[in-house]
Amino acid sequence: MATPPVLDADHQPDIDVAAALVDRAIGQGRSWLEPDEVAQLLALFGIPALGLVIVADAAAAAEAAKEQFAAGRTVALKIVSPDIAHKSDVGGVELDLANEHAVQEAAGSMAERLQQLRPEARLSGFLVQPMAHRSKARELIAGFSVDSCFGPVIVFGRGGTAAELIADTHVALPPLDLASAENLIARTRVSRILSAYRDVPAADRHAIAAVLVALGNIASVLPQIRAMDLNPVLADANGVVVVDARVVLEPDPARRRRPAIRPYPGSWTSQLTLGERSFLIRPMKPEDELAIGAMLGRVTLEDLRLRFFAPLKSFSHAFLARLTQLDYAREMAFIAIEERNREAAGAVRLHADPGHVEAEYAILLRSDLKGIGLGRALMKLIIDWAEAEKLQRVHSQVLAENAPMLALCRDLGFEIALDPDDVSVRRVGLNLETRTGRRRYQLRR
Repeated sequence: MATPPVLDADHQPDIDVAAALVDRAIGQGRSWLEPDEVAQLLALFGIPALGLVIVADAAAAAEAAKEQFAAGRTVALKIVSPDIAHKSDVGGVELDLANEHAVQEAAGSMAERLQQLRPEARLSGFLVQPMAHRSKARELIAGFSVDSCFGPVIVFGRGGTAAELIADTHVALPPLDLASAENLIARTRVSRILSAYRDVPAADRHAIAAVLVALGNIASVLPQIRAMDLNPVLADANGVVVVDARVVLEPDPARRRRPAIRPYPGSWTSQLTLGERSFLIRPMKPEDELAIGAMLGRVTLEDLRLRFFAPLKSFSHAFLARLTQLDYAREMAFIAIEERNREAAGAVRLHADPGHVEAEYAILLRSDLKGIGLGRALMKLIIDWAEAEKLQRVHSQVLAENAPMLALCRDLGFEIALDPDDVSVRRVGLNLETRTGRRRYQLRR
């Protein structure tokens, strides 16, 4: 029930581009992403990684390394093979190469070793990277794989070539926010050395948590990926950087498993313009607690009474957490944010019964924004969501004196009936299966 820290929202991954990248590889009959494709995927989701160049042969590798040598850096050289999961198993990694001759010689030796150890493996080329000289960095591992029962599972722990021997990893179910990512980090033994000790400054735990959040996002929105392995991830006071990564694809749609926890439905984010006012409308997040609390402070006592059937004057953290921390498989809330001041303008919510047949709605606007059409737009949007979820009926209770809400319900096709238990209340309901002439109301998404 804790309010999670807010993740930087400036970087929003382009899911369509990422899906096209993965689908193209599957369409070519591949079960792995090539290193340059992995780099593109990491960049799309804001995961920092070392730059790389892929070349065809030893001479081209030496030529590609010139730029790094000119800048005073050494390079790492790695084989590129679709048949080798762990390059170090076949001596396919050479570090701290300082000149072109060393690069060309290392490339030749790698090719020979690969032929001896794995003659059936294909050698696609070589990967050249600048060395990440971060002497006080910790080596971590992060990624996900698909469990036969729970679907995608995020993994985090101690990394490096001895990660399997050390066996310091823990798992969590995606999607993650910063709080749940930090909880995953804290369960590992390696978390102890992420803090400062002796002359080693503390690693940037926020940056590590952000990588785990991004992995949870990838696992949730790209079921075409069966496994993702970032190892090592170097973490120090300056942040994190992924040194090596691999991505395993799942070409068979029948074997793709959904996450156990329904991910944030970001595709339902939209824009709405009403006169001179513009609003961002999106599904609510736990981080919206403060914004909702501020919005409630700008609602009159009379409007609060009409919404909550009581003249509420204060709102506890527990109350606000119940409004903002959602199980998207059973409930939904949309928040409208006024774009000129980034303040919450209104919210509408829907909570389904356990059988996912009927759902009860509720809506509340800031009192200074009533009458501009925002309430109607939010009501139509929540009806769209109910139809998309294949719910059969939407209903609520409205005070008989709340004439504007009853008029809106009547205009939207709701049936209005007396409440036999309370003459001051009206029951309103909309049958989504039988209503005629229904037309999806779409905001600009």
